[in-house]
Amino acid sequence: MAFRQSLSQRIVTAFVLMSLLVAGAFAVGTVVTVHGVEQRLLSAELGRDLDRLLRMENMDEWRLQPQPDQLFYVSDGPVELAMTEDVAGLSEGFHEVFRGPQSFHAMVREVSGRHYVLLQDQSDFEAREDLMYVVVAVGFIFSLLLAAALGWLLARQVMAPVTRLAHQVRHRDQLLALAPPLAPDYAPDEVGQLAGAFDETLNQLREVLNREQLFTSDVSHELRTPLMVLASSCELLLENPALDERARRQVQRIARASSDMRELVQTFLLLARAQSGQASLAQQATLAQVADELVAQWRAPIESKGLRLDYLSDHSLSTLFNAPFLRAVLGNLLRNAWHYTDSGHIRLSLGADGFVVEDSGEGISEALRESVFEPFVRVNRERGDGLGLGLSLVKRICEHEGWQIRLQSAQPHGCRFEVRLTSF
Repeated sequence: MAFRQSLSQRIVTAFVLMSLLVAGAFAVGTVVTVHGVEQRLLSAELGRDLDRLLRMENMDEWRLQPQPDQLFYVSDGPVELAMTEDVAGLSEGFHEVFRGPQSFHAMVREVSGRHYVLLQDQSDFEAREDLMYVVVAVGFIFSLLLAAALGWLLARQVMAPVTRLAHQVRHRDQLLALAPPLAPDYAPDEVGQLAGAFDETLNQLREVLNREQLFTSDVSHELRTPLMVLASSCELLLENPALDERARRQVQRIARASSDMRELVQTFLLLARAQSGQASLAQQATLAQVADELVAQWRAPIESKGLRLDYLSDHSLSTLFNAPFLRAVLGNLLRNAWHYTDSGHIRLSLGADGFVVEDSGEGISEALRESVFEPFVRVNRERGDGLGLGLSLVKRICEHEGWQIRLQSAQPHGCRFEVRLTSF
């Protein structure tokens, strides 16, 4: 995955790079200029001193003329002026000669086949030059640190309104109809334009959510009457002694489907009211109470399919929860396990912080594991006529109630859904 910098990091990086280019160019220019000026001035001075020596008429004058920090050599000259090995091979012109810790500048002249070399000790000058280089390097590093500090301070100033805007947009109250607009809190600059764009988007989102809540509420309310008619009609049919066993099973199946639909409608209605901020008067129940009810409801269908239902309820929570929501989550997970398991078992385990539904069915592939909680996603489209909304509803309820759900693979095959009703 490519490395991505935040906007504040980009500002700091831009300041540091700008300082690197400017201070680096200044430091390199300083070093090159000092070195060039040094070479020109010293070569001119040494050249004048060497010319003066060459105008002397006798050797005694030569011996007296050089300065205390200068050395004079002549090829084929007297022994005291004989060239050493380090200067004997120098060509005509200006050179630098190093003798251990000492450094010399040398000027070489060739006159009538004879070489003349004048050395001048530059150890003190080189020491001052090295000190200057150290000062330049320290200044370069200091400029980079100063640029990073200034960039960080500027980034904080620039990002402060952006960060504030992000917190305001992220707050859940922004989806309420009475939430104030964001743009008036900011200057009419780029951040103000961004706040205005968020206002427009949030208004559109509020309208969509409002339409969804109204639709869900209206549909849920209108469906309850025909579902009650279906339920009462099934009860009357079951009391008819003329029904044979096959017809009785069909009526019981219709009654169960009607009950499931009524429960689902109630769940959608509660979700719509909760999202619109209306107070919920839903029934409260413990996890064990809801689990006992659903196990009693699902034991016959599961065992009639040849499966074994294991119910472990030793350590369950005594906390009260929203009963319709908890019933919808646990019921959908049990239905999902029953639907996709052909042999083996289905296990419901209640724990100190939630419950686990595990089956020995065909399982869910790694590729679908991330998207299985999305609407209209089905693991196997050849099984039944479902729309793939069960797990989506489970995820939606868990997010609303602050519960957490995890999907794992069971061993040797199957699914394991873990729902924690308390924080991880």
